[in-house]
Amino acid sequence: MQPALTPWPLRVLLGRAAREWETRHRIFDLPAGKMHHADPTADTTITIGGRTVATPIGPAAGPHTQLAQNIVAGWLAGARVFELKTVQVRDDLEIPRPCIDVEGVGYNVEWSQELRIAQSLEEYVKAAMALQILGGWEALRPVIGSPGPHLFDMSVGYDLAGISTPEMAGFISGLLDASAVIDSLRPEIPEPFAGFREAAFPSRIVGGVTLSTFHGCPPEEIEGIARHLMTEYDLDVVVKLNPTLLGVDAVAGILHRLGYESVVLDPDAFAADLQYERALAMIRGLRAFAVDHGRSVGIKLTNTLVVRNTRDRLPGDAMYLSGKPLHVIAITLLDRLVGDLGGLLGVGPEPGPIPVSFSAGIDRDNVTAAVALGMVPVTMCTALLKPGGYGNLSGMLNVLARDMHEGGCPSVGDLVRLRDEAARQAGHRDAVAAYAAGLGGEAGARRYSLAAATPKLRQVDRTLETWDCVSCNLCVTVCPNDAMLHLATPEGVGMTEKWQYFCLVEWCNDCGNCTTFCPEWGDPSRVKPRLFLDRVAFVADGGPGYLLVGVDGELTMEVREPAAPDDPDRLAAFLGGDDGIPMRAGDLVG
Repeated sequence: MQPALTPWPLRVLLGRAAREWETRHRIFDLPAGKMHHADPTADTTITIGGRTVATPIGPAAGPHTQLAQNIVAGWLAGARVFELKTVQVRDDLEIPRPCIDVEGVGYNVEWSQELRIAQSLEEYVKAAMALQILGGWEALRPVIGSPGPHLFDMSVGYDLAGISTPEMAGFISGLLDASAVIDSLRPEIPEPFAGFREAAFPSRIVGGVTLSTFHGCPPEEIEGIARHLMTEYDLDVVVKLNPTLLGVDAVAGILHRLGYESVVLDPDAFAADLQYERALAMIRGLRAFAVDHGRSVGIKLTNTLVVRNTRDRLPGDAMYLSGKPLHVIAITLLDRLVGDLGGLLGVGPEPGPIPVSFSAGIDRDNVTAAVALGMVPVTMCTALLKPGGYGNLSGMLNVLARDMHEGGCPSVGDLVRLRDEAARQAGHRDAVAAYAAGLGGEAGARRYSLAAATPKLRQVDRTLETWDCVSCNLCVTVCPNDAMLHLATPEGVGMTEKWQYFCLVEWCNDCGNCTTFCPEWGDPSRVKPRLFLDRVAFVADGGPGYLLVGVDGELTMEVREPAAPDDPDRLAAFLGGDDGIPMRAGDLVG
């Protein structure tokens, strides 16, 4: 059985990046126009754990931080903080398919990595090397300028027994000293970047670690894991909290006020999860422990919200909610925590000693408000699964820079002070209280209501075909793995549309997102020509497909069960030329 995901070698990743940039000014299908170039008049730098980071936003731990090309695409679009996908000892999970439903509100049924532990380690090291290489590549400099520093944050789960195993110990230690992996990857750096083969790549890949636990994990277990990570690895720890802390009545009240009557909560999940008063004690206790051991502890708001599966789109009895309603729930929880923990939390112009990171329904309309509360970092997932994909990151940074200019704020710190002063002058405790009050009012209800979260998706009443679809490009931008590729149609192949679409099967995990947004009836990842680079994956798949191989410096292919007799000839027209498949034949050998 074919693995859900098959990472590409570093030489192929970088070779594609070079070829794609040379021929069409794109990298992993992200156009130059969506790449981030820092605004010199808006200083978006922040500090996380004593490390300077060039922008305060990035992808949350999830589908956008599992494979190296995901991380590269996010970085090109302006992300400078990457919460790496959670890794646990059980690395042979069968993730249900489809696993993502973000037509309106976000839902998912996937949680940890889909790679083996050793593969995850190599992917993260590979990504770190790729960012350093591309950041120093002169060809990109006119577009991205000086990208500034970035930060990888490790995420591990889900219990102390698993995290304490030799396999997980090796993974954590490998990200703290990746020298051996770096040296093994150096020969993979292809010719366009040969000058980087002897570069001094930092051996430490991550800053700190975020702890993710299952719903219902006992507080003593959470505390034990956090202490283990601080003492065994000298790591600063961020503990991810669940929105269930608000209590079932409060969460139900928010959902009802916003119009989400169809969302069905599970009271048993709330009862089994960490309770609010115990969470306060846990945060205070871990803070004291961290101080005694020269470390820091932070909190992250929030995990997704477990709800009952009533939509008949995803498998299983439960699913996890994200997006607009989670934003209101998480800010409401933050407001309560700030009120009860006094000056301990790291928000506002004079932040306390417990940093707060935030990920809940972040989009262009609220990214400035979240950053202005002083939370670091501010990360997102659902917004990147919507049309625009990784390009939405650069859009958010443009909005942030605009709002800073309009407020006369040359830095993020100035923005935080401005919003806090305005909140206090309006009679609020602070900016958190003011923002929570706004979300609880009529304007907040309109902005985060079910109606606002329900898009009018484009629909074309026809069946999706192998060639000549409506060429909307949605399947490309909504894929978190860049598994859908669009290419210009060559002349003389009997096709009418300007663009044609292909699935890079080794990067496709059948998440279902392209099907959700495709305006025609069909699954693009299954209907469009399926391309392989890895022979093992090609053989294991067994279905229709094309294996791309390099022979004598030329790109060619092996064919299996084409959908139509003339499909191989049509596909062959895409192998060569500047507008063809952006692979270098020499990188596919071996």
